[in-house]
Amino acid sequence: MESNSPSSTITNQLTDVIGLRTSGIFPSGKEPSIRTLRSWTKLRRIPHHKVGHFVYYDTTEVALHIRTKLKVPARG
Repeated sequence: MESNSPSSTITNQLTDVIGLRTSGIFPSGKEPSIRTLRSWTKLRRIPHHKVGHFVYYDTTEVALHIRTKLKVPARG
């Protein structure tokens, strides 16, 4: 007997910094560098998950966070 509960059908895809950069959540040609993404991770500006010494990102979580909280003010 299979259950069709929402928790069993939702899977979060975790990726590394290279996969985050090429995931398509950033505009084409304007992806941040790996150094920038690691800096944002260190400063806790983007959500991340640590497993041991490895760092993984949930692309949907990062995309939502960038669109809602990581705003760059316009130049005056």
